Amino acid sequence: MTQAPAPTRATAVAMTHRQILEALSGLLLGMFVAILSSTVVSNALPRIITELKGGQSAYTWVVTSTLLATTATTPIWGKLADLTSKKILVQLSLAIFVLGSVLAGLSQSTGQLIACRVLQGVGAGGLTALAQVIMATMISPRERGRYSGYLGAVMAVGTIGGPLIGGVIVDTSWLGWRWCFYVGVPFAILALVVLQKTLHLPVVKRAAKIDWWGATLITAAVSLLLIWVTLAGDRYDWISWQSAAMVAGAVLLGVLAVRVENRVSEPMIPPHLFRNRTITLAVVASIAVGIGMFGASVFLGQYFQISRGQSPTMSGLMTLPMIIGLLVSSTLTGRIITNTGRWKRYLVAGSALLTLGFALMGTLRADTNYWLLSSYMALIGIGVGMTMQNLVLAVQNTVGARELGAASSAVAFFRSLGGAIGVSALGAVLGHKVTDYIADGLARLGIPAPGSGSGGALPDVHTLPAPIRAVVESAYGHGAGDIFLVAAPFALIALIAVCFIKEVPLRRHTGDPLAAEVERESTVAAGGGASVVRTGSTEQ
Repeated sequence: MTQAPAPTRATAVAMTHRQILEALSGLLLGMFVAILSSTVVSNALPRIITELKGGQSAYTWVVTSTLLATTATTPIWGKLADLTSKKILVQLSLAIFVLGSVLAGLSQSTGQLIACRVLQGVGAGGLTALAQVIMATMISPRERGRYSGYLGAVMAVGTIGGPLIGGVIVDTSWLGWRWCFYVGVPFAILALVVLQKTLHLPVVKRAAKIDWWGATLITAAVSLLLIWVTLAGDRYDWISWQSAAMVAGAVLLGVLAVRVENRVSEPMIPPHLFRNRTITLAVVASIAVGIGMFGASVFLGQYFQISRGQSPTMSGLMTLPMIIGLLVSSTLTGRIITNTGRWKRYLVAGSALLTLGFALMGTLRADTNYWLLSSYMALIGIGVGMTMQNLVLAVQNTVGARELGAASSAVAFFRSLGGAIGVSALGAVLGHKVTDYIADGLARLGIPAPGSGSGGALPDVHTLPAPIRAVVESAYGHGAGDIFLVAAPFALIALIAVCFIKEVPLRRHTGDPLAAEVERESTVAAGGGASVVRTGSTEQ
């Protein structure tokens, strides 16, 4: 009789704090590259889109395309992490990201730029999923809060440095915006070298298949929905046969995706995970946080440059309160969670601050006092720092090592999905609101409004006559306030969801939370012919 294999453990040996930091150094550097390459573009986008003669919809899709690719590939990377070498995967994702960045710098049109940003998103999906999985492989849930704080700090530094570096690059005539995509390449090469030398993990493999049909159907459903949200109200009416066809198609694809996920042996997003209340509520909160965090904050650079007439460099400096709030809250909260093992109170407090921050930002106008605006941005940053990483931590504390990659990537998947929906939907809202406000403002001046919709080219306010410039600045300021008001209810949904999560103190070991149940599942799998193989070697 074949002996059932023992349940896989997350790590073979205990690691000291120094060993963990050495192993994480390359991973954190890789995350820094990904974040830097994303944020370095944020304050440059208004200039980039203007030079490439794109409009509001192009601005939205340059961001949405990356988020969509990240969303679609995150579960695939997470599933691969359960099957093969995590070290090779993270290096591969980093290489793909660098390739996308270089090609983006060579773009000659907004269409080419969007396509290259898709490639960047594929690599970012790997880095997003694998960072969480590798940390969970080496570090127990109880200690993970401490190291999640380090991850949050790296994210904050990349987020702080990116807009500032991007602003300086765009404002430097002999560099130009294309260097925003090239600047991360040296850091990426260094990250690859450091990962090769410092990241040594036990190789855990098991027989399984990739659910390509599920991934394809999920991506197609989300893509069709986002295309509808972006184009409705501009290319065709919200209530029209085009809208009906796209919504019906997205629903049909979604139903087919659910059917496939329930039938395949290795689903991309295992449906049974959602029988766990913590995972279900964390996913709901992640979608809501993603909609608010990505959807609203991505347009801050546009607000500062168009509505307040600031340079890209100054736009980066003016977002510092939000980033500093994220840095401080994520670091301190991670340490406190490690010391106490309690995490729910911080999720609740963070979601509440996020809701309050978005509601207050809803009062945003072109002439809003900057110090008042700074306090609102700080509230948003503190709220994001207390919620984003800890939602993943709560989920990882409830699953076994065999499904660590799938569960972690599921949360990241739905957060990115929320972000893609948020950017697309709020970008459409902003475009329509700005068009209406400009038309009203020009009418008061006795000037006929232009006939373009949200797809019209972004204005360069510095070249406009003073009266028209005032109208445009006011329109974009008021429109930015409107999208934060739209984002606030989603933050409230996240608050309600985390209030219903049952808190389970963090485990002090890296094994499965319910050893007996995992062993039973392994025995059943062995009896059914499935194999679980753990190599005795370590990744070199």
